[in-house]
Amino acid sequence: MKLLIIDDEPTIVETVETKFRKEGFTTFTADSAEEGMRLFRRIKPDLVILDIMLPQRSGFDFCRAVRKESSTPIIFVSARADEADRVQGLELGADDYVVKPFNLSELAARVKAILRRSTGEPVQEIVERGNLKIDPRSHEAWLDGEVLDLSPKEFALLYFLSRNIGQVFSRETLLDRVWGRDAFVSARTVDVHVRWLRTRIEKDPNNPVRLTTVRGVGYKFSG
Repeated sequence: MKLLIIDDEPTIVETVETKFRKEGFTTFTADSAEEGMRLFRRIKPDLVILDIMLPQRSGFDFCRAVRKESSTPIIFVSARADEADRVQGLELGADDYVVKPFNLSELAARVKAILRRSTGEPVQEIVERGNLKIDPRSHEAWLDGEVLDLSPKEFALLYFLSRNIGQVFSRETLLDRVWGRDAFVSARTVDVHVRWLRTRIEKDPNNPVRLTTVRGVGYKFSG
């Protein structure tokens, strides 16, 4: 497995790189978003560990650029612990967010968990719900024939709910089925992704009719 580490703190880079080499990974490092993007396109890593506060362009900028061309898993590792930063990272398509200082063994566990999920066999059934079409083979969804701009997790959540039309799922069940049992994310993550999905598939996101909330239970796809 190829791991790309992007951080401008040499001590962090050396520590993380040493840990993952011992875990059997091939590691590559960059100290800026620009160098990280050049490496990303050249080596095509299996996962990216990414700092936010980088010189010139931020880790958020890097994540935004990557998500335009790839669903490669990304884990933010940052000293910024505010919920707003966590939410922004997840909304941009990151798979996880770890706050510095962190435990190396926990970080390794998170990386392995994400890689297990990302390399699993996808279901190949195309789903069509009215003017909405979802194709897991191309990892694309269309509304009225126009491609929707979805992050990997937004796509996975939409696909799962639309395949189980009318069925109500709790946040905990959605975390289990979409993110995986060993995911290190909170129920808040589900709410964030549902909110963003509604802006893409609902005529009025504030009054959703497709992706609806069942008070006290969870969410369902209503058609």
